[in-house]
Amino acid sequence: MNLFLYIQNNCYYIKMKVNNADLITSAVKESQYPEASIPEIAFVGRSNVGKSSLINKLLNRKSLARTSGQPGKTQTLNFYNIEGKLVFVDVPGYGYAKVSKTQREQFGQMIEEYLSTRDVLKGVVSLMDSRHQPTEDDVLMYQWLNYYKIPILVVGTKVDKIPKSQINKVESQIKKTIQFDRANSDLILFSSQTGVGFDELWQWIEDKTEN
Repeated sequence: MNLFLYIQNNCYYIKMKVNNADLITSAVKESQYPEASIPEIAFVGRSNVGKSSLINKLLNRKSLARTSGQPGKTQTLNFYNIEGKLVFVDVPGYGYAKVSKTQREQFGQMIEEYLSTRDVLKGVVSLMDSRHQPTEDDVLMYQWLNYYKIPILVVGTKVDKIPKSQINKVESQIKKTIQFDRANSDLILFSSQTGVGFDELWQWIEDKTEN
């Protein structure tokens, strides 16, 4: 990863530029995980919340992480090596009603096994659609992560669809609904279309994965 300085509106910003990012493997159980040698950041969220689009935006790729108009498409833990320095883990989306009960249980077990046993996991980016109040599944996921003291960055996605006058209200609604814990969590709003929140998200990842 490279850092480069740019100026916008007379302010200085540091921008991340990723040159190399590759899918290592897709896994459904611990024995299939790649070697735990570098820090990992996991991305979780409801189906169709914009998780793959966010990952592609961060990595400056169009389709490295698989995006689909069909919710529930991602059914494996997808591990992406970023510059040989860290790994992004795209976790299957939860809460998709048309997935069978058996599949939902299998997804739940797979996600819990990874999140609760992976020693190199340094933090979780928990995506929630900023246009709507967090769902019961969003709340349960957040509280589960917080219970186990896994560092959490809550990301309100698709913020470009929200009027600027409503931004503070959206942030307050998310925090109130999930019972936001400032001691273990941070929150930003993000848009894969405009790049709002890009720098803040990368900064959080850097803070959690630096040696």
